Amino acid sequence: MANLKEQLKNDLTQAIKSSNQVVSGTLRMALTAITNQEVSGKEAKQLSDAEVLSVLTKEAKKRQESVEAYLQANRKDLADKESAELAVLEKYLPAALTESEVDEIISKAITQASAQGATGMKAMGIVMKIIQPQTAGRFDGTLLANKVKEKLV
Repeated sequence: MANLKEQLKNDLTQAIKSSNQVVSGTLRMALTAITNQEVSGKEAKQLSDAEVLSVLTKEAKKRQESVEAYLQANRKDLADKESAELAVLEKYLPAALTESEVDEIISKAITQASAQGATGMKAMGIVMKIIQPQTAGRFDGTLLANKVKEKLV
């Protein structure tokens, strides 16, 4: 498989050819966010697939928050537009982890941390360091940290 950015560019070309405004607009925004990330900082760099995935995850999270805000403001038209964009972005994201899968990963990480001698809240950093690579982009980090805290207390 070509890298993720190339796949996005190819899909954008297809969306433009098929006159799919939602997909082409969403992919343009995603590619712009990726390009902005590449040129930010002191020196321009090429993003790895993991970094591109991180940018896409942030964009998807923005869309999800927008949907919730628009629904609270009774703006179903705008919420539907953001939902359509979110659906496009989700095609490029890895499948989300279920609550039970996350609980299992946390339990294993706590066991590993205990084997290293860390217990209680002192183990939080070690547990998060073990869990983060397994859940990156597949489960919300804030929720993950809260779940770890619950299990450690």
